[in-house]
Amino acid sequence: MYIPKLNHMENPGEIKSFLERFSFATIITQVNQTPQATHLPFIIREENEKIILQSHFAKANIQWRYIEEAINLIIFQQPHAYISTEHYEKPLNVPTWNYVAVHVYGKGRILQEKSQKLDIIKNTIDFYDPEYHAQWDKLPSKYKDGMLEGIVAFSISADDIQGKKKLSQNKNQNERQNIINYLSMSPKDHEQQIAEFMRSDPAS
Repeated sequence: MYIPKLNHMENPGEIKSFLERFSFATIITQVNQTPQATHLPFIIREENEKIILQSHFAKANIQWRYIEEAINLIIFQQPHAYISTEHYEKPLNVPTWNYVAVHVYGKGRILQEKSQKLDIIKNTIDFYDPEYHAQWDKLPSKYKDGMLEGIVAFSISADDIQGKKKLSQNKNQNERQNIINYLSMSPKDHEQQIAEFMRSDPAS
């Protein structure tokens, strides 16, 4: 990912928090010389100061067959906002787009054991819908086994993480504040989130 120095996200804690908050991501794998993408919810873990991503494919999705031999790209991206020139002090400007994104690269590892698949499912429930646990626990074992047979669980150890936050860092304080004020009043969640990121960014 092209990342100007001004937009580089370097803080490991900030990156991990972003991955957890916007954990529905796109995994891209080279399949027969063609990039193939799947949109999945990920569980973010940390082992020995290294980010680990876990999720599962539908078994019918052939992409899982290639993740161990390929370097996979997982794109985490959600908040974004169009930035109009009306917020700038000088007319010699062009509109742009603010956003935050993190790219994770790594090879996959298929988790073959039933216990590993169950752990992925339980961790996913814990993170996304803990209240569902009671219902899951009561489901018949035969039903659960059938569901587990239809998925392929996997883990990816992040070999490279590239974070970018493009938040009008090249504008002066008044212009940034104009943008923050405008986006804060937006009815769109993703634009409000960009305002939030701009407020918390040291450059802002």
